[in-house]
Amino acid sequence: MTTIRLADIAHARSGDKADRADIGLFAWNAAGYAVLERCVDAQRVAAHFAHLASNGKAVTVERHALPNLLALKFVLNDALAGGAARSLRSDNLGKTIGAQLLRMTIEVDADEAAAAARKAGP
Repeated sequence: MTTIRLADIAHARSGDKADRADIGLFAWNAAGYAVLERCVDAQRVAAHFAHLASNGKAVTVERHALPNLLALKFVLNDALAGGAARSLRSDNLGKTIGAQLLRMTIEVDADEAAAAARKAGP
């Protein structure tokens, strides 16, 4: 087994609306999507973003599979300290959440990691 970051096998886009962050996690290829689908569930993502809990509310996560896009969509509820109008956070709220998710590490077989990795090309 080897440890990889999600950034090794995927890219992400994210945004926010009110107190929710929305992340699209896109695999570079079908092998990567299989790894994401198996290894990245709502509970792991919630644990990864536990530091965003505020006002006594835990971050809850919904996961939606989008296999035709080789993507997973995550909705993080109660993750933005009330949203842009109420937050004292100095970053761009949900815009940075995707980069944070790409830092998550997972354990996979070395051959599987190699197959899922982004290939250099034109």
